[in-house]
Amino acid sequence: MSLFVASRCAFRAAAPVKRQFARRYATEQASKPTPQSSSNYGAWFAAAAVVCGVSAYFVVPAGTFGATEAKAKEAAASAVEAKKALTGGDQGFVSLKLEDVETINHNTKRFRFKLPEDDMVSGVTTTSAILTKFKPAEAEKPVIRPYTPTSDEDARGYMDLIVKKYPNGPMSTHMHDMVPGQSLEIKGPLPKYPWAANKHQHIGLIAGGTGITPMFQLCRAIFNNPADKTKVTLVVGNVSEEDILLKKELAHLENTYPQRFRAFYVLDNPPAEWAGGKGFITKELLKTVLPEPKSENIKLFVCGPPPMMNAISGNKKSPRDQGELVGVLKELGYTPEQVYKF
Repeated sequence: MSLFVASRCAFRAAAPVKRQFARRYATEQASKPTPQSSSNYGAWFAAAAVVCGVSAYFVVPAGTFGATEAKAKEAAASAVEAKKALTGGDQGFVSLKLEDVETINHNTKRFRFKLPEDDMVSGVTTTSAILTKFKPAEAEKPVIRPYTPTSDEDARGYMDLIVKKYPNGPMSTHMHDMVPGQSLEIKGPLPKYPWAANKHQHIGLIAGGTGITPMFQLCRAIFNNPADKTKVTLVVGNVSEEDILLKKELAHLENTYPQRFRAFYVLDNPPAEWAGGKGFITKELLKTVLPEPKSENIKLFVCGPPPMMNAISGNKKSPRDQGELVGVLKELGYTPEQVYKF
Protein backbone atom coordinates (compact mmCIF):
# COMPACT_ATOMS: atom_id res chain seq x y z
CA MET A 1 0.00 0.00 0.00
CA SER A 2 1.45 3.38 -0.97
CA LEU A 3 1.85 6.16 1.58
CA PHE A 4 -0.66 8.26 -0.40
CA VAL A 5 -3.29 5.55 -0.26
CA ALA A 6 -2.52 4.81 3.37
CA SER A 7 -2.92 8.46 4.26
CA ARG A 8 -6.25 8.70 2.47
CA CYS A 9 -7.39 5.55 4.22
CA ALA A 10 -6.53 6.95 7.64
CA PHE A 11 -10.09 7.80 8.43
CA ARG A 12 -11.63 4.55 7.25
CA ALA A 13 -13.96 3.13 9.85
CA ALA A 14 -12.70 0.33 12.06
CA ALA A 15 -16.23 -0.84 12.77
CA PRO A 16 -17.95 -0.83 15.07
CA VAL A 17 -15.68 0.67 17.71
CA LYS A 18 -18.23 2.07 20.15
CA ARG A 19 -19.31 -1.37 21.21
CA GLN A 20 -15.74 -2.65 21.38
CA PHE A 21 -13.97 0.24 23.09
CA ALA A 22 -15.07 2.14 26.17
CA ARG A 23 -13.35 4.95 28.04
CA ARG A 24 -13.35 3.08 31.33
CA TYR A 25 -11.07 0.94 33.45
CA ALA A 26 -11.65 -2.09 35.61
CA THR A 27 -11.57 -1.65 39.37
CA GLU A 28 -8.92 -3.10 41.63
CA GLN A 29 -11.21 -6.05 42.35
CA ALA A 30 -12.13 -6.70 38.71
CA SER A 31 -11.28 -10.01 37.13
CA LYS A 32 -8.74 -10.22 34.35
CA PRO A 33 -9.95 -8.84 31.03
CA THR A 34 -11.40 -11.18 28.44
CA PRO A 35 -9.51 -11.52 25.14
CA GLN A 36 -11.86 -8.95 23.62
CA SER A 37 -11.07 -6.40 26.33
CA SER A 38 -7.40 -7.06 26.84
CA SER A 39 -4.76 -6.61 24.19
CA ASN A 40 -6.63 -7.32 20.97
CA TYR A 41 -7.31 -3.87 19.60
CA GLY A 42 -5.30 -1.10 18.06
CA ALA A 43 -3.81 1.33 15.70
CA TRP A 44 -1.98 1.53 12.33
CA PHE A 45 0.33 0.01 9.78
CA ALA A 46 4.13 -0.24 9.69
CA ALA A 47 4.88 1.63 6.47
CA ALA A 48 7.82 3.99 6.11
CA ALA A 49 10.57 4.68 8.63
CA VAL A 50 9.18 6.25 11.78
CA VAL A 51 9.37 10.04 11.79
CA CYS A 52 9.83 10.12 15.54
CA GLY A 53 13.28 8.73 14.92
CA VAL A 54 13.16 5.31 16.51
CA SER A 55 13.03 1.98 14.73
CA ALA A 56 13.48 -0.40 17.63
CA TYR A 57 11.32 -2.27 20.12
CA PHE A 58 11.68 -3.11 23.76
CA VAL A 59 11.65 -6.76 24.65
CA VAL A 60 11.93 -7.40 28.38
CA PRO A 61 10.80 -10.27 30.57
CA ALA A 62 7.24 -9.78 31.71
CA GLY A 63 8.32 -10.26 35.33
CA THR A 64 10.34 -7.04 35.29
CA PHE A 65 7.15 -5.02 35.50
CA GLY A 66 5.69 -4.21 38.89
CA ALA A 67 8.94 -4.77 40.79
CA THR A 68 8.77 -4.38 44.54
CA GLU A 69 9.75 -1.03 45.97
CA ALA A 70 12.90 -2.51 47.46
CA LYS A 71 13.98 -3.96 44.13
CA ALA A 72 13.18 -0.70 42.36
CA LYS A 73 15.30 1.27 44.83
CA GLU A 74 18.10 -1.26 44.53
CA ALA A 75 18.04 -1.06 40.74
CA ALA A 76 18.00 2.73 40.82
CA ALA A 77 20.94 2.84 43.22
CA SER A 78 22.81 0.32 41.07
CA ALA A 79 22.28 2.43 37.95
CA VAL A 80 23.50 5.56 39.70
CA GLU A 81 26.68 3.85 40.90
CA ALA A 82 27.51 2.24 37.57
CA LYS A 83 29.73 3.87 34.97
CA LYS A 84 27.95 4.97 31.80
CA ALA A 85 29.12 3.96 28.35
CA LEU A 86 27.21 6.80 26.69
CA THR A 87 27.39 10.15 28.41
CA GLY A 88 26.08 12.50 25.73
CA GLY A 89 27.44 16.01 25.37
CA ASP A 90 30.77 16.17 23.59
CA GLN A 91 31.56 12.48 23.95
CA GLY A 92 31.10 11.73 20.26
CA PHE A 93 30.48 8.29 18.77
CA VAL A 94 31.62 5.17 20.65
CA SER A 95 32.45 1.96 18.80
CA LEU A 96 30.51 -0.98 20.26
CA LYS A 97 31.11 -4.58 19.21
CA LEU A 98 28.17 -6.76 18.19
CA GLU A 99 28.05 -9.72 20.57
CA ASP A 100 24.90 -11.60 19.52
CA VAL A 101 22.07 -11.52 16.95
CA GLU A 102 18.62 -13.06 17.38
CA THR A 103 15.94 -13.30 14.69
CA ILE A 104 12.57 -12.08 16.02
CA ASN A 105 10.36 -12.41 12.95
CA HIS A 106 10.47 -12.13 9.15
CA ASN A 107 11.98 -8.62 9.15
CA THR A 108 13.11 -7.93 12.72
CA LYS A 109 16.22 -8.87 14.68
CA ARG A 110 17.60 -8.20 18.14
CA PHE A 111 21.21 -6.95 18.22
CA ARG A 112 23.19 -7.15 21.45
CA PHE A 113 26.17 -4.80 21.65
CA LYS A 114 28.86 -5.27 24.27
CA LEU A 115 29.67 -2.20 26.37
CA PRO A 116 33.36 -1.26 26.92
CA GLU A 117 33.29 -2.66 30.47
CA ASP A 118 31.24 -5.51 31.92
CA ASP A 119 30.09 -3.40 34.88
CA MET A 120 28.93 -0.45 32.74
CA VAL A 121 25.36 0.59 31.98
CA SER A 122 24.43 2.12 28.63
CA GLY A 123 23.64 5.57 30.04
CA VAL A 124 20.31 5.73 28.18
CA THR A 125 17.43 7.17 30.21
CA THR A 126 13.63 7.10 29.90
CA THR A 127 12.27 8.73 26.70
CA SER A 128 15.70 9.00 25.12
CA ALA A 129 17.31 7.41 22.07
CA ILE A 130 20.74 6.85 20.54
CA LEU A 131 22.32 7.54 17.14
CA THR A 132 23.97 4.87 15.02
CA LYS A 133 26.48 5.62 12.27
CA PHE A 134 28.26 3.80 9.46
CA LYS A 135 29.77 4.88 6.14
CA PRO A 136 28.95 2.83 3.03
CA ALA A 137 31.99 2.23 0.84
CA GLU A 138 30.44 3.99 -2.16
CA ALA A 139 28.98 6.94 -0.21
CA GLU A 140 30.55 10.34 0.43
CA LYS A 141 28.78 10.83 3.77
CA PRO A 142 28.01 8.41 6.60
CA VAL A 143 24.49 7.15 7.32
CA ILE A 144 23.17 8.23 10.71
CA ARG A 145 19.93 6.87 12.19
CA PRO A 146 18.30 7.02 15.64
CA TYR A 147 17.11 3.94 17.53
CA THR A 148 15.87 3.19 21.01
CA PRO A 149 17.74 0.58 23.10
CA THR A 150 15.56 -2.33 24.17
CA SER A 151 17.52 -3.33 27.26
CA ASP A 152 16.78 -1.99 30.73
CA GLU A 153 18.51 1.23 31.69
CA ASP A 154 20.33 -0.61 34.51
CA ALA A 155 21.43 -3.60 32.42
CA ARG A 156 25.18 -4.01 32.81
CA GLY A 157 27.71 -4.91 30.15
CA TYR A 158 25.43 -4.80 27.12
CA MET A 159 22.84 -2.82 25.18
CA ASP A 160 20.14 -4.30 22.94
CA LEU A 161 18.52 -2.86 19.84
CA ILE A 162 15.49 -4.43 18.15
CA VAL A 163 15.60 -3.28 14.51
CA LYS A 164 13.08 -3.80 11.74
CA LYS A 165 14.54 -3.97 8.24
CA TYR A 166 12.93 -1.53 5.82
CA PRO A 167 13.13 -1.81 2.02
CA ASN A 168 15.93 0.47 0.83
CA GLY A 169 16.73 1.39 4.42
CA PRO A 170 20.52 1.81 4.46
CA MET A 171 21.04 1.54 8.22
CA SER A 172 18.56 -1.25 8.90
CA THR A 173 19.94 -3.20 5.92
CA HIS A 174 23.50 -2.70 7.14
CA MET A 175 22.62 -3.88 10.63
CA HIS A 176 20.74 -6.94 9.37
CA ASP A 177 23.89 -7.87 7.43
CA MET A 178 26.13 -7.55 10.49
CA VAL A 179 27.57 -10.61 12.26
CA PRO A 180 28.97 -10.95 15.80
CA GLY A 181 32.43 -9.44 16.09
CA GLN A 182 31.70 -6.44 13.88
CA SER A 183 31.32 -2.97 15.42
CA LEU A 184 28.91 -0.09 15.07
CA GLU A 185 29.40 3.57 15.95
CA ILE A 186 26.87 4.69 18.58
CA LYS A 187 26.25 8.03 20.29
CA GLY A 188 23.81 9.18 22.95
CA PRO A 189 21.67 9.49 24.86
CA LEU A 190 19.32 11.89 23.06
CA PRO A 191 16.77 13.08 25.64
CA LYS A 192 13.22 13.83 24.50
CA TYR A 193 10.20 14.37 26.75
CA PRO A 194 11.27 14.90 30.39
CA TRP A 195 9.29 12.34 32.37
CA ALA A 196 8.74 12.28 36.14
CA ALA A 197 6.51 10.03 38.22
CA ASN A 198 2.91 11.27 38.38
CA LYS A 199 3.67 14.16 36.04
CA HIS A 200 0.26 13.50 34.46
CA GLN A 201 -2.79 11.72 35.84
CA HIS A 202 -3.61 10.00 32.54
CA ILE A 203 -1.60 9.67 29.33
CA GLY A 204 -2.66 8.44 25.91
CA LEU A 205 -0.11 6.75 23.65
CA ILE A 206 -0.82 6.55 19.91
CA ALA A 207 1.71 4.49 17.97
CA GLY A 208 2.00 3.24 14.40
CA GLY A 209 4.48 0.56 13.39
CA THR A 210 7.85 1.03 15.05
CA GLY A 211 6.48 4.07 16.87
CA ILE A 212 5.74 1.66 19.72
CA THR A 213 9.33 2.10 20.92
CA PRO A 214 9.17 5.28 23.01
CA MET A 215 5.68 4.30 24.15
CA PHE A 216 6.87 1.03 25.63
CA GLN A 217 9.87 2.75 27.16
CA LEU A 218 7.50 5.10 28.95
CA CYS A 219 5.23 2.27 30.07
CA ARG A 220 8.18 0.38 31.46
CA ALA A 221 9.32 3.39 33.49
CA ILE A 222 5.83 3.98 34.88
CA PHE A 223 5.02 0.43 35.89
CA ASN A 224 8.48 -0.34 37.23
CA ASN A 225 8.06 2.55 39.67
CA PRO A 226 5.75 1.69 42.59
CA ALA A 227 5.37 5.41 43.37
CA ASP A 228 4.07 6.25 39.88
CA LYS A 229 0.27 5.91 39.66
CA THR A 230 -0.18 7.28 36.13
CA LYS A 231 -3.07 5.79 34.12
CA VAL A 232 -2.11 4.73 30.57
CA THR A 233 -4.16 4.12 27.43
CA LEU A 234 -2.23 2.69 24.47
CA VAL A 235 -3.43 2.59 20.85
CA VAL A 236 -1.01 0.71 18.62
CA GLY A 237 -1.14 -1.07 15.30
CA ASN A 238 0.64 -2.96 12.58
CA VAL A 239 0.12 -4.39 9.12
CA SER A 240 -0.40 -7.97 10.29
CA GLU A 241 -0.51 -9.93 13.52
CA GLU A 242 3.01 -11.28 13.08
CA ASP A 243 4.29 -7.70 13.02
CA ILE A 244 3.13 -7.11 16.60
CA LEU A 245 6.10 -7.13 18.94
CA LEU A 246 5.88 -6.94 22.74
CA LYS A 247 2.30 -8.16 22.73
CA LYS A 248 3.04 -10.59 25.56
CA GLU A 249 4.60 -7.86 27.69
CA LEU A 250 1.70 -5.48 27.03
CA ALA A 251 -0.85 -8.21 27.83
CA HIS A 252 0.96 -8.82 31.11
CA LEU A 253 0.68 -5.15 31.97
CA GLU A 254 -3.01 -5.14 31.20
CA ASN A 255 -3.67 -8.23 33.32
CA THR A 256 -1.53 -6.92 36.18
CA TYR A 257 -2.83 -3.33 36.17
CA PRO A 258 -6.38 -3.53 34.71
CA GLN A 259 -7.36 -0.40 36.61
CA ARG A 260 -4.50 1.63 35.10
CA PHE A 261 -3.48 0.22 31.73
CA ARG A 262 -5.44 -0.61 28.56
CA ALA A 263 -4.11 -1.49 25.11
CA PHE A 264 -5.99 -1.42 21.80
CA TYR A 265 -4.83 -2.87 18.50
CA VAL A 266 -5.92 -2.44 14.88
CA LEU A 267 -4.45 -4.46 12.02
CA ASP A 268 -4.42 -3.45 8.38
CA ASN A 269 -4.46 -7.10 7.28
CA PRO A 270 -5.95 -9.06 10.18
CA PRO A 271 -6.41 -12.85 10.17
CA ALA A 272 -9.93 -14.25 9.88
CA GLU A 273 -10.17 -14.92 13.62
CA TRP A 274 -8.95 -11.44 14.64
CA ALA A 275 -11.26 -9.98 17.31
CA GLY A 276 -9.73 -6.51 17.41
CA GLY A 277 -9.96 -3.47 15.22
CA LYS A 278 -9.54 -3.61 11.47
CA GLY A 279 -8.15 -0.89 9.20
CA PHE A 280 -6.50 2.22 10.58
CA ILE A 281 -6.78 4.62 13.48
CA THR A 282 -10.01 6.56 13.22
CA LYS A 283 -11.39 9.66 14.84
CA GLU A 284 -14.19 7.59 16.36
CA LEU A 285 -11.76 5.14 17.96
CA LEU A 286 -9.62 7.85 19.53
CA LYS A 287 -12.67 9.75 20.76
CA THR A 288 -13.88 6.57 22.44
CA VAL A 289 -10.74 5.35 24.19
CA LEU A 290 -8.53 8.38 24.91
CA PRO A 291 -8.83 10.64 27.95
CA GLU A 292 -11.10 13.54 27.11
CA PRO A 293 -9.40 16.85 26.22
CA LYS A 294 -11.19 18.59 29.11
CA SER A 295 -9.82 16.08 31.61
CA GLU A 296 -7.42 17.42 34.20
CA ASN A 297 -3.67 17.00 33.69
CA ILE A 298 -3.54 14.67 30.67
CA LYS A 299 -0.94 14.22 27.94
CA LEU A 300 -1.00 12.48 24.56
CA PHE A 301 2.09 11.07 22.86
CA VAL A 302 2.17 10.26 19.14
CA CYS A 303 4.76 8.41 17.06
CA GLY A 304 4.46 6.62 13.73
CA PRO A 305 5.05 6.74 9.97
CA PRO A 306 4.44 10.03 8.11
CA PRO A 307 0.88 9.34 6.84
CA MET A 308 -0.27 8.43 10.32
CA MET A 309 1.33 11.49 11.86
CA ASN A 310 -0.21 13.73 9.21
CA ALA A 311 -3.67 12.31 9.82
CA ILE A 312 -3.53 12.17 13.63
CA SER A 313 -1.43 15.10 14.79
CA GLY A 314 0.77 16.49 12.03
CA ASN A 315 4.50 15.82 11.77
CA LYS A 316 7.29 17.50 13.68
CA LYS A 317 9.27 20.15 11.83
CA SER A 318 12.53 19.11 13.48
CA PRO A 319 13.73 17.29 16.61
CA ARG A 320 13.29 20.55 18.53
CA ASP A 321 10.19 21.87 16.77
CA GLN A 322 6.91 20.06 17.41
CA GLY A 323 5.24 21.80 14.49
CA GLU A 324 1.57 22.73 14.28
CA LEU A 325 -1.07 20.46 15.80
CA VAL A 326 -3.46 19.35 13.04
CA GLY A 327 -5.53 16.33 12.12
CA VAL A 328 -7.77 14.18 14.29
CA LEU A 329 -6.44 15.33 17.66
CA LYS A 330 -7.06 18.98 16.84
CA GLU A 331 -10.55 18.14 15.59
CA LEU A 332 -11.26 16.34 18.88
CA GLY A 333 -10.39 19.49 20.84
CA TYR A 334 -6.91 18.72 22.16
CA THR A 335 -4.49 21.62 22.50
CA PRO A 336 -0.83 21.73 21.38
CA GLU A 337 0.17 21.71 25.05
CA GLN A 338 -1.61 18.37 25.50
CA VAL A 339 0.19 16.60 22.62
CA TYR A 340 3.82 15.54 22.27
CA LYS A 341 5.22 14.09 19.03
CA PHE A 342 8.17 11.73 19.50
